[in-house]
Amino acid sequence: MKPDELINRILFRDGLMLIIDKPAGLPVHAGPGGGPNLEALFDALRFGLPNPPALAHRLDRDTSGCLVLGRHRKALRRLGRLFAAGRVEKTYWAVVEGGPPEPEGRVELPLAKRTPKRGWHMAVDPAGQPAITDYRMLGASAGLSWLELKPRTGRTHQIRVHCAALGCPVLGDHVYGRGGGAPLHLHARAVAVPLYHPRRPPISAAAPPPPHMWEALEACGCEPSQAPERAGVLSS
Repeated sequence: MKPDELINRILFRDGLMLIIDKPAGLPVHAGPGGGPNLEALFDALRFGLPNPPALAHRLDRDTSGCLVLGRHRKALRRLGRLFAAGRVEKTYWAVVEGGPPEPEGRVELPLAKRTPKRGWHMAVDPAGQPAITDYRMLGASAGLSWLELKPRTGRTHQIRVHCAALGCPVLGDHVYGRGGGAPLHLHARAVAVPLYHPRRPPISAAAPPPPHMWEALEACGCEPSQAPERAGVLSS
């Protein structure tokens, strides 16, 4: 990705925060082996400030969609407190294999890292950290389901592990599902951040699903009007 392509993926910008539409397949920061990553492009997002923005949270490499950045240290501290307190509303879309046992519900299964030798491979563990995900089915077709998921905690791989625990792993998940050669069908659809005065509505942004998810989403009943194209930069 080139810097101008990242600029075109900005969903919201003001003096404290940026929300960008992260592409699938690009890690947010460099791993032990280096390689292309999103942070390497952040200098293009300074917009007159002395330093580039920084990540307020993370998305997996193969997850696309809304990613929040703080534009300076004070903003990052405020955003960090909001994320830690669970006050940032995150909405994901996923296409899963099969479907959940009920059309909507809540998953409350604690998670822990399975083994340090396998990197960030998580498992349901009664001794792990609390993890809660609300879900509802938006559509289904031909053995696939389209889910809306709202994680109430922020554990690594939470949605992927919880979907697998429901018996409906995310399509294309080669760690917790069957993989099958398809890319991961998990998208951070929207985010709402209560960054300002409590009487003001949260800052919200929505990202269109990536191209690789569209065929399955349309098969499950998603209309093009439900996922409009990126409309440019919003302001508070």
